[in-house]
Amino acid sequence: MFNLDVLFSIGNIVLFMAILTRLSGLFMSAPLFSTYPIPNQVKIWLSATIAFLLFPVIQVNTNIVTPNSVPALTLILFKEFTIGYAIGFCAKILFSGIELGVNTFTIQMGLSADQALNPASGGNSPVLSQAYTYLATMIFVAIGAHRWLFSAIYNSFKSMPVGYTFTFSSGLLEQIVIITGQLFSLALNIAIPIFGVLFITDVLLGFTSKMMPQMNIFMVSLPLKIYLGLLLSLMFMRPMAEYIAVIIEQFLTKIAMIF
Repeated sequence: MFNLDVLFSIGNIVLFMAILTRLSGLFMSAPLFSTYPIPNQVKIWLSATIAFLLFPVIQVNTNIVTPNSVPALTLILFKEFTIGYAIGFCAKILFSGIELGVNTFTIQMGLSADQALNPASGGNSPVLSQAYTYLATMIFVAIGAHRWLFSAIYNSFKSMPVGYTFTFSSGLLEQIVIITGQLFSLALNIAIPIFGVLFITDVLLGFTSKMMPQMNIFMVSLPLKIYLGLLLSLMFMRPMAEYIAVIIEQFLTKIAMIF
């Protein structure tokens, strides 16, 4: 028989709240789980279910000191939320870099005004950018990257146990900054194949304008660049999908090593 007094002790309740708070931070920032259309009720119940499953395993390996005041409890919960949010944030860099790269060559195509509601972020973004975001999401699910995130959050309870001790060392913050800085290199790698071709197209159209001043290059270049950009997007779709899959695995491996 279970001893309810022990099961619902203050220490166990605080530990469950800490696990739930760390998972809530992950769900608020991680790709796929922080997607805009997902109702908050679903996120809350999913976080609570996973916390319930993790609780017995973490309870055996954790000796938490019960806080004796509300500020102390708030401090612990803030730490837990920050850890979970940091793990999800590092993974979200992938999707931010992809969106930034696609936006770059979309502007070069002349589709910067083609804005629509992006369910993944809740804001407006080009339709082509949303297509690549959905592609990255499908790849994310197909390679089981969501399981990597749960593995990282579980391992974080070993490297960063629940309690007063803060383990945000300078090395950890440095690694998070390095991962954040890779957003721009990822965006450049995504954008450069199509952006480079469109830039060369602009240069050739400029030479054509000088050689044939009577020709309205603007009326020719606008549909030409849109057609060329869409054609290149289809041509590079498979190589980009393979590149995104490799990058997702590399990012998640780094996240698992950090946390």
